[in-house]
Amino acid sequence: MSDWIHAIILGVIEGLTEFIPVSSTGMLLLAKTAMGLPPGFWDTFCVLIQLGAIMAVVALYFSRLWAVVLRLPTDPRSRSFALSIIVAFLPAAVAGVLLHDIIKQVLFESPRLICISLIVGGVVLLLIDRFAPVPTKKDAMAIPLPTALAIGLFQCLALVPGVSRSGATISMGLLRGLDRVTATRLSFFMSIPALLAAGLYELKDAFSGDIGAGEAITGVLVAFVVAYGAIAWLLRFVAHHSIAWFVPYRVFLGLLLIGLLATGTLSAT
Repeated sequence: MSDWIHAIILGVIEGLTEFIPVSSTGMLLLAKTAMGLPPGFWDTFCVLIQLGAIMAVVALYFSRLWAVVLRLPTDPRSRSFALSIIVAFLPAAVAGVLLHDIIKQVLFESPRLICISLIVGGVVLLLIDRFAPVPTKKDAMAIPLPTALAIGLFQCLALVPGVSRSGATISMGLLRGLDRVTATRLSFFMSIPALLAAGLYELKDAFSGDIGAGEAITGVLVAFVVAYGAIAWLLRFVAHHSIAWFVPYRVFLGLLLIGLLATGTLSAT
């Protein structure tokens, strides 16, 4: 299978899974392992193509986000929203920089950890769906700073592959009184600086291996197109269904992959 096909497959997986609570990074790394792709560039590629998902969020919400930028000098509401996004971004940014080498060289190369994270994360989603308080906040553009900080701290858990950044942020949003649609939309907004920073950080290594710029750009563009459709679908889905619907998938996949690892069908390295 050519590198072009690998890039397209990984781009589709990124676009489909970045914003649903199943862990896009975990899915990408498991797919990379299943296709027998070596570490190094392909680990970098799995982070880099997150830029495509971010492009999809910006494209979908461009008018709203641009209005915030234009009103920053004069509108307290816009400044409050921007500050809440920054506050939510900082914990994961600091942790990501400090733990970068451990994440890339250890956590990214542990399919067993990803499987366990899928299962444990599924159980956590189920518990949060069951015990979350009655929603009282329905405006993703007006989030108190303590809530933004709490979501940002929870977002740090997604540095472990298999946890799911969207699952972590949506879950804490529900615990802080946001309804499902608001928590999901806020998760989109909070993904912009987090994934943008991660993708740009990896650019320095993106074209240092045997894979050309064409394959990398293709992966980003495929992720953008697929994520654009996935975002719209997810908002419609959570408006009528709980996040517990994703639990069986996470648990089943985690158990299946643990079985494949135990039998040697899937390599643990």
